[in-house]
Amino acid sequence: MAIDFEKSRTKENLMRAFAGESQARNRYTIAAETARHQGMYSISQIFLFTADQERAHAERYYSLLKSLSGETVIISGGYPIDHSDSLADLLRSAQHNEMEEYEDVYQEFGDVAKEEGFLEAASAFYQIADVEAVHGKRFGKLAEMLENNTYYEREGEGAWMCLNCGHIHRGKRVPEVCPTCRHEKGYFIPVELAPYLECEFMK
Repeated sequence: MAIDFEKSRTKENLMRAFAGESQARNRYTIAAETARHQGMYSISQIFLFTADQERAHAERYYSLLKSLSGETVIISGGYPIDHSDSLADLLRSAQHNEMEEYEDVYQEFGDVAKEEGFLEAASAFYQIADVEAVHGKRFGKLAEMLENNTYYEREGEGAWMCLNCGHIHRGKRVPEVCPTCRHEKGYFIPVELAPYLECEFMK
């Protein structure tokens, strides 16, 4: 049964989601800077790429609060603190947070919105939850490669792409510098990550 939006739990859940996505964007931007300082430019770009998607999610939730413009929505919530100098640890933390949104948080928010009669909000929660699952798999695959020391090296032949110029390198390991543009190896990304990125620069 539909209820007044201003008295709804959905209103608060949308603001919680907006806050969560905004914080995720900042965490990933900070993590990108950590990766850049360590010379892992491709991982930095993946964090930034994901951060921009989190901004889009925040914008979608914020748009659903437009009818309350000028008001203040009071919420309470818990948000993660994920400090580490280890990129694998940062990626694992991000993976955990994304999967928690996918499996628990946004499913519950979507169910509440549906129950309260706010079907557009419910749809947004469910659809964005599916994207968060993609984010979680992306971060998990990256962490696995770093943990197994296979991001830049393989026992058999692998393929990597330089994000600066698009050069594709095939072999057992990434060269120290790209033979085409002379950027350092931190710009190379394993081509096998393409399904986890779903973006133009890997097609």
